[in-house]
Amino acid sequence: MKAVLKQAGVSQRVLADAVGVSTATISLIVNHQQYPKTPAKAVLVGKMQDFLRGKVSDADLKRVFEVESARSNAPIPNDAGKTKEEVMIQRNKKLSKAALDFFGMKRDPFNDELHSVEDVYLGSNLWTAREAMYQTAVGGGLTAIVGEVGAGKTTLRLELEDWVVRENKPVIIIQPSVRDMEENDKKGKTLKSASITEAIIRAVAPHEVLKQSSEARSAQLKKVLVESAKNRNKHVLIIEEAHCLPTATLKHLKRFRELTNGFEQLLGIILIGQPELKTVKLTENSAEVREVVGRCQVVELEPMDKNVEEYVKFKFDRAGKDVAKVIDRSGMDAIRDKLTIPAGRGKSISLLYPLSVGNLIVACMEQAAEIGVPMVTADVVKEAAK
Repeated sequence: MKAVLKQAGVSQRVLADAVGVSTATISLIVNHQQYPKTPAKAVLVGKMQDFLRGKVSDADLKRVFEVESARSNAPIPNDAGKTKEEVMIQRNKKLSKAALDFFGMKRDPFNDELHSVEDVYLGSNLWTAREAMYQTAVGGGLTAIVGEVGAGKTTLRLELEDWVVRENKPVIIIQPSVRDMEENDKKGKTLKSASITEAIIRAVAPHEVLKQSSEARSAQLKKVLVESAKNRNKHVLIIEEAHCLPTATLKHLKRFRELTNGFEQLLGIILIGQPELKTVKLTENSAEVREVVGRCQVVELEPMDKNVEEYVKFKFDRAGKDVAKVIDRSGMDAIRDKLTIPAGRGKSISLLYPLSVGNLIVACMEQAAEIGVPMVTADVVKEAAK
């Protein structure tokens, strides 16, 4: 079919206009031999043959549609039966220059787009998490920020770091290395309380020589925190990938939280991790960590079910483009449907998180640019999300 269209000098868009369907529908036929439910296949084939007749030889035309008829008319795949991971994972890629030029844009709304706090979208749920992190940074306590991959956890951590600088807050941020961290030493390297102690001392008093014995180092830890607090400093320990923390380290966090100088807490602790941090590590059913669970504020980053349109508009506005000129109503509805999977008994699982929404929209824009469709429509979303 592609060869015949090229021979006839007919683009997919021209063929689509001629037979009264979308360009995405023609793309599905040309690239995947998938016909829509309506109009009927026989009707659509007849219209295409009529339009192409005289533009290519009758032999070529007959051969193409004989091959088309011999192939299975497989329906467009849907997400029934897929796991949420299978639906959620959309390969991350930046908008190509061709796609940016096609839509008249200067930059990608979803990749490498964070240059200042004004670029950070804060829906109600993210705002709540941010405020909890601020409070922990200046007032102490133990807070866990829990969310799926791409829910915005790292963005919140970056925003906290930026807040400390731009507001000139006297907060010292301590971040132990978690590069190779795993929950046990068979899989990788566990983060132990001794490493946390060392990270705190090095961040708060970088010129201190670390004591050798664990008892001396514990005393040194409190000493440097007290001295720093006398200079009106606050201290916050941030541990990313906290769902990989071993149970022993989680238990020891209670001791770090209880470091005080009179009534003043010397250290706030923020744990950032995936849902397993709450459901597996900090579960109320675990007797081993019950003292930690009872003292830990958990803030979950929920999907953007009510705010997805607001989020997408915000990102396009920051990129200097009216989203209504890129995605139509059917396209936005299809994006929402694609990232909402059935879970049985009338329930569903929403995957409308910033990363998955952004990745899907970029894929749709690339698809639209490739086939020459000026708007991301429902048909484009179906094709791009396969």
